Amino acid sequence: MNPDLDLGLERIIRAPRSTVWNAWTDPARLAQWWIPAPMRCRVDQLEVRPGGAFVTRMSEDGEQFVPHLDACFLVVDELERIVFTTAVDSSWRPASSAPITMTATITFAEHPDGTDYRIVVRHGDPQARARHEELGFAEGWGTVAAQLAALAERTHD
Repeated sequence: MNPDLDLGLERIIRAPRSTVWNAWTDPARLAQWWIPAPMRCRVDQLEVRPGGAFVTRMSEDGEQFVPHLDACFLVVDELERIVFTTAVDSSWRPASSAPITMTATITFAEHPDGTDYRIVVRHGDPQARARHEELGFAEGWGTVAAQLAALAERTHD
């Protein structure tokens, strides 16, 4: 991790790695935790494979959904790692993602208490990293990691 360009988060989730992985790869489960509550998430596309689409929408009222994420998976190592980017959209077109362009690496490792869950979000320059931090990276990604943990810890597969 480059501290000038990257932001990170790690958490031990008290659930098997397969349960945490399934919460990431099943659209119905992802919709339950991917956006900080009380906002709601709709998963339009979740093709968890290299080159696959990752498209979500969000809603404050549960009725009107607006774009949230239009990304592309770069790497998928089952039960170990997911990498996606907003630099390329779901149709493989170069993207200028507002408010920031990023590449996120999520790793899932065995831990005596469950799953060692880690996120590294990479940015192209220090300004983009700073902007993401100002926008609330720690709070936003921390909240959804907590929501993921709550879902996984109550729904062991």
